[in-house]
Amino acid sequence: MSIKAKNIRNIAIIGHSGEGKTTLCEAILFNGGTIDRMGKVDNGTTVSDFDEQEIARKMSVSLSVSNTIWEETKINLIDVPGFYDFEGEFNQAMRACGGALVVTGANGTVTVGAEKAISACLKGSKPMVIFINGMDKDNADYNATVAALQEKYHGKIAPIQIPIMEGSKMTGVINALTGKAFRFTGSGPEDIPIPEDKAAEVEEMVLSLTETAAENDDILLEKYFETGELSRDEIIHGIRKGILNINVIPVMAGSALQNRGVINLMNEIVKYMPEAAERRDLLATDIAKDEVISVECDSEQPFAAQVFKTAVDPFVGKMNYIRVCRGVLKSGMTVLNATTGQPERINAIYSVKGKKQEAISELEAGDIGAVSKLTNTNTGDTLCADSAPIQFDPILFPRPVLYMAVYAKVKGTEDKVFTGLSRLMEEDKSFTVTKQADTGETLIGGQGEVHLDIINKKLKAKFGADADLRTPAINYKETILGTSLAEGKYKKQSGGHGQYGHCKVRFEPCENDFEFAEEVVGGSVPKQYIPAVEKGLIECLPHGVLAGYPVIRVRAVLTDGSYHDVDSSEAAFKAAAEIAFKEGIKNAKPVLLEPYSKLRIGVPEQYLGDVLGDLNKRRGRIIGMDAQDDMQVITAEAPKSELLTYATALRSLTQGRGKFVETFERYEQAPDTVLQALLK
Repeated sequence: MSIKAKNIRNIAIIGHSGEGKTTLCEAILFNGGTIDRMGKVDNGTTVSDFDEQEIARKMSVSLSVSNTIWEETKINLIDVPGFYDFEGEFNQAMRACGGALVVTGANGTVTVGAEKAISACLKGSKPMVIFINGMDKDNADYNATVAALQEKYHGKIAPIQIPIMEGSKMTGVINALTGKAFRFTGSGPEDIPIPEDKAAEVEEMVLSLTETAAENDDILLEKYFETGELSRDEIIHGIRKGILNINVIPVMAGSALQNRGVINLMNEIVKYMPEAAERRDLLATDIAKDEVISVECDSEQPFAAQVFKTAVDPFVGKMNYIRVCRGVLKSGMTVLNATTGQPERINAIYSVKGKKQEAISELEAGDIGAVSKLTNTNTGDTLCADSAPIQFDPILFPRPVLYMAVYAKVKGTEDKVFTGLSRLMEEDKSFTVTKQADTGETLIGGQGEVHLDIINKKLKAKFGADADLRTPAINYKETILGTSLAEGKYKKQSGGHGQYGHCKVRFEPCENDFEFAEEVVGGSVPKQYIPAVEKGLIECLPHGVLAGYPVIRVRAVLTDGSYHDVDSSEAAFKAAAEIAFKEGIKNAKPVLLEPYSKLRIGVPEQYLGDVLGDLNKRRGRIIGMDAQDDMQVITAEAPKSELLTYATALRSLTQGRGKFVETFERYEQAPDTVLQALLK
């Protein structure tokens, strides 16, 4: 059954980890009749958390798609992990959704996860509704939570519900917009009169909502000034317009676990959240005209969709989750992947409900579904009609902030490990696999310890490959500060043809990694042997005399030597150069160099002192600071060896609010304490 875009709501469920997003998704699916009983996160029986890592950890680790029908409207739900390490999943969900449902606890504060979610929606112009969950808990404080939200997002927060409480338990709710009150029962909400002791509070809330509605529509504002009132339909119209323009964030409350307040929430999602057809941030590049166009969510136009998530399974194959932005996708079609330029045949289309896929014949503009077995298509790619090629902007993914060296646990299984990792990279674009030329190690990079641990466990579960994660080696270097003249003589006589090479080499500092020159006079070293001397020196560079690290910034000048008419050879002069290298570098004041990184760190003002103090302990140098929005941006430099676990430390210091980007800056002389520690 095809559903038109005006009857589709694409909603991402976002917020802090552990606030009940997955349970709320479960309650919505249950109320819509998609499932016949609510599963539990603790039991590993929910629709959204089906991966074995999610079941084991009792938390979402990747976004999950499901849907239900409510009030003749299809609600596509994208359950998004709330833990910091899964920012990539959050970015994918933001690209697919038309609006967000921010879930936060009733603990009287704005949690870090809720704060980041709301800020991302404001920045990305995503309409949202806030659901204060956990109203069944003994310490639940709805009013304090609303007050904290209003203080942080001044002028935007619009509570549209008043909870009816008996002691510490929420037993019902009053909807100020509809003027109706409900009591929760085992069979669903039951209409009741508005309690007398709440009448004044309702009146005050209606007045506040009337003013908010008027502020979002010029015609309503004029009427409000003239008459001092608006009809209920006019208030609803103004609030809906404010939500669409991100000027209004409605707040509702309930308990996902007890399925209380969820039906009311579903009604409001259908009524207030934007239809798929109303999404306005859909820009793409018209490939033929090379210009940016606005893509209308219209089934009559040529097909175009974007892949927002890829799941890789060694048995099922690759599954690409897509949002159809215009046109209709039908099974059997051949479409163009505008990102790769390759055609793709659509064999099967699915409606997705967690791990279950239901084959469907087509997917209309505005809808979300999945396609399987596309060979050259990955996350972020645009699929479109060959006759009207367009390309959506790629999805942005955070750069890795934590790296670990990866080794095969069982010798001989390296190919299995690295093939599995490259497959997992298709699934998760926020993690990377790179080979370090300096150290020879392969590093995996991700968003934190949990992220990399999950990647490692998925590697074993999906591809049967056992990997060992270790602290990466630091790519130290060695150089010289002084000048020395060294002599290398290689002489070997063992009967018959002998070996003879003799060279004198001056070693001195330089700016480049390595320079070679010759000042030989009188042919003391024949021209044909000079390249052998250079080659011998170059082959010594990877192993310095202090701690065995590569040698850089050295100039070697061949000044003199001698040869034998019969016994001299290229091999002998190469061996002589190696002898000269070891002696020369040892006598030219060798020092250890350590890599320094440049950091750009964004932190809220209140954590600035702690972060600066921590940088000082890491031998960091502050280069500058500037304010950017509500963050302080620190530019600093610090040794790479002190930053291996900086992602974890910064998160701890800033309660998850800090972010940083690290780039290699240069090599600097390391203190003697670092060299001594390495030699130990």
